[in-house]
Amino acid sequence: MALKTHGTMAVDWENRIDFDRLRRERLSKAKALLAKSEMGALLCFDMNNVRYLTSTHIGTWAQDKANRFTLLPQNDEPILWDFGSAAKHHQLNCPWLDGRSHSGISVLRGAMTPEMGRAENVAKKIKIELEKRGLHKEPVGIDIVELPVLFALQREGITVVDGQALMSEARVIKTQDEISLLNTSAMMVDAAYDELYRAMKPGLRENEAVGLVSKVLYDLGSEYVEAVNAISGERCNPHPHVFSDRVLRPGDPVYYDILHSYMGYRTCYYRCFTVGYASHAMVDAYKRCRDYLDAAIELVRPGRTTAEIAAVWPKAQDFGFKNEEDAFALQYGHGIGLAIWEKPVISRLVSFEHPVTIEPGMVFALETFWPSTDGWSAARIEEEIVVTPTGHEVITRFPAEELLVAGAHYHTVNGPLPTTRESEAPASEHVLEMIEASAKTERVGVGD
Repeated sequence: MALKTHGTMAVDWENRIDFDRLRRERLSKAKALLAKSEMGALLCFDMNNVRYLTSTHIGTWAQDKANRFTLLPQNDEPILWDFGSAAKHHQLNCPWLDGRSHSGISVLRGAMTPEMGRAENVAKKIKIELEKRGLHKEPVGIDIVELPVLFALQREGITVVDGQALMSEARVIKTQDEISLLNTSAMMVDAAYDELYRAMKPGLRENEAVGLVSKVLYDLGSEYVEAVNAISGERCNPHPHVFSDRVLRPGDPVYYDILHSYMGYRTCYYRCFTVGYASHAMVDAYKRCRDYLDAAIELVRPGRTTAEIAAVWPKAQDFGFKNEEDAFALQYGHGIGLAIWEKPVISRLVSFEHPVTIEPGMVFALETFWPSTDGWSAARIEEEIVVTPTGHEVITRFPAEELLVAGAHYHTVNGPLPTTRESEAPASEHVLEMIEASAKTERVGVGD
């Protein structure tokens, strides 16, 4: 294995994650792209981009607030505005910001009403910093923005352009330390799946599986369990993308997607099981799902394109959908980093017309889906892949080459029940003879 798996602590006797290097390299990539652009500065409200540029974090409760913001001017260092107490914390504990951490409150997703003037306050703060540097007449790239803030910036005479594409480009090739963090994050999900596999049995509810996974991850040091999709039984097809309180039953298919972050770096990691035993239809569906995934992984190496990968996946009509938009994200690939969906996107919907060349340092997930012929069960599998200079390395290690059966402990007087069988077996020859004999004895008609 080319990639090392470290513990989650820093030590003096081994090179592990170099956070100083992580901070420097992330910021330098954004600066380099900004220098080549038409923009005078980059203004970010997306918390993942704020973290990428400033290496600050105040907890995932703030993830959807769009309140914290940072300005990266041309040929200069990032300036951060945050909740006042957090800004003070950064001043004390983030020396790389060198005093460029200030209090600043935006509109809190509309909680701050227009007459409070918060949007105008944000715009004035930005204009002052731009004017100091002679950049106020240059376009400002923004990743995401609330409309009151956008309008306030425009009233200040600031030309706003798309900055999201620049940040997406900066984040597409991962640094050495980013790859190590992604590998560590995947390791934690390996452990969660092992605990989950041991716990699954009839009577376990989907929401209990979510709780178990969350505990394992938080105990190992996860900072954010973003979601655990737990999908079982007849809920498997169509894929609902959300867990419920459904109770697992013998013979159920069940698949999970575990999404969490370690030091900001995410996982998107599906595994599929059956409970007690699997039907022949489910076994066939899993094999087909795995074959599509393995074909895609085989193509991952520098110089190939996302179109080549998408080409090995089935068309939407092949598995019951009208078009590729209807089937989107079922046969799918996506970059993974500080967000679960980053560049490159791999899909029959877009990749043929807009292929992306695969490069070393990309990290992405590939996920496939296949419905069973029974009309209600389905298989879902996903692997995370690091693109190396000569090929690739899969960093999701929990076994998935064949369908795993959990809770297989049923025994009869003749020995263990087979793990591949039907919930309702066809009548035996002996049973058919009994039916025929009783019909003759009782003189009643027996239909087919």
